[in-house]
Amino acid sequence: MTDTHDFLWGVATSAYQIEGGVGAAKGESIWDRFAHTAGKISTGETGDFACDHFHRWPEDVALMADLGVTAYRFSIAWTRLFPEGSGRMEPEGFDFYSGLIDALVEQGIEPIPTLYHWDLPQRLEDEGGWRNRATIDAFTEYATATVAAFGDRIKKWTTHNEPWVAAFAGHLEGVHAPGLTDWGAALTSGHHILVSHGRAARAMRTEAPGIEIGIALDCRPSSPASGSDEDQAAQRHFDGFRNRWFFDPVFGHGYPADMMEAYRQRGRIVGDIPAWLHDGDLDEIAADIDFLGLNYYTSIAVSDGSDETEYSGVPPGPHPPDGYTEMGWEITPAALTGFLRRIHGEYQPRSIMVTENGASYSEAPDASDSIADARRIAYLDQHIGALIDARAHGVPVDGYFVWSLLDNFEWGLGFSQRFGLVWVDQHDGRRVPKDSFVWYRDRITTGI
Repeated sequence: MTDTHDFLWGVATSAYQIEGGVGAAKGESIWDRFAHTAGKISTGETGDFACDHFHRWPEDVALMADLGVTAYRFSIAWTRLFPEGSGRMEPEGFDFYSGLIDALVEQGIEPIPTLYHWDLPQRLEDEGGWRNRATIDAFTEYATATVAAFGDRIKKWTTHNEPWVAAFAGHLEGVHAPGLTDWGAALTSGHHILVSHGRAARAMRTEAPGIEIGIALDCRPSSPASGSDEDQAAQRHFDGFRNRWFFDPVFGHGYPADMMEAYRQRGRIVGDIPAWLHDGDLDEIAADIDFLGLNYYTSIAVSDGSDETEYSGVPPGPHPPDGYTEMGWEITPAALTGFLRRIHGEYQPRSIMVTENGASYSEAPDASDSIADARRIAYLDQHIGALIDARAHGVPVDGYFVWSLLDNFEWGLGFSQRFGLVWVDQHDGRRVPKDSFVWYRDRITTGI
């Protein structure tokens, strides 16, 4: 385990959720298209302005310096560097990220970029998107060029953020871009995203030997709602659907056999070998990684008949019952400890970073511009404690990143959900640090 002095305290954001700057030498992404499609965003908002980070990034770097974080996890917008997804590169986009990276390094904040946080170039989507194997090569081209440009200043790189969400929320549930509702599209897209992770990782190491590469997987720990055989079987299937389908192949175990069989029985896979699974793919997916990013928010109890849904029964809203956030997610820090111990035992990653953890609460500035978000402070405190418990059991957890630095465009829910340590006015971009900002700054100083 890394020495405690090397533990990374950070915050996380993603490009489409904060950058804005939609007309600034940037190609159209699937989220640009999706957000501008009537009825897709519950609030009617788009990411055209978001937090205006594209113009206000020096202010945001100053906020991070004041916060005292030692690392910043952000994503790079593929369409700022390759407006059509491949081929022509955009110098203004490279300049934007170069300036941000230089400023972070100057402040002693380690930049940790994620190459893909769901904003696929629309040009590639028009050609089949992640259902098209050619997108694997386009992603590898983009990843290699990005490392070539910034690898002299950046050591740690994350290929993808939450492949499950990109594949299933975007291609099965239809609530994320590109808004499809098809099992074949979801399984194919998820597989191609994983192959692109492995292929790009190898190309990136060739381009910049010595860099560290990881992938950020989200998880939904679960338990059976009762001791009945039916609920236990449902929970096992849910775990395969929500967790093992991505963790297993990344760590060289291939796709879980029970899920392959279940998907055949439910008509989602035809034949012994799915059409999307080519020779050599599993070896590519299982590329060596230096760290695993784990995104954790909540856990769920699974009952018979709910083995492919993660709905808690509490809808998102401003007045959640005790023990839930405004996303309708139950607050279960012990499940984070349990899942960290599980992946350490089952997969043995050499390093784990909790790359996202946070809670949505909607407290706004009062008359004195103070924001008393005590519920968020309690959530963060409990989950940092859960991380410390996992470390006490020998789990190599080497970083913690709060989602998020800023209140941002929360995908299909617009600005109705606020995860930030800093409140943001989505109309003019004004920033106001919350009480949780001050609390986290103090917490960082006490160490792990």
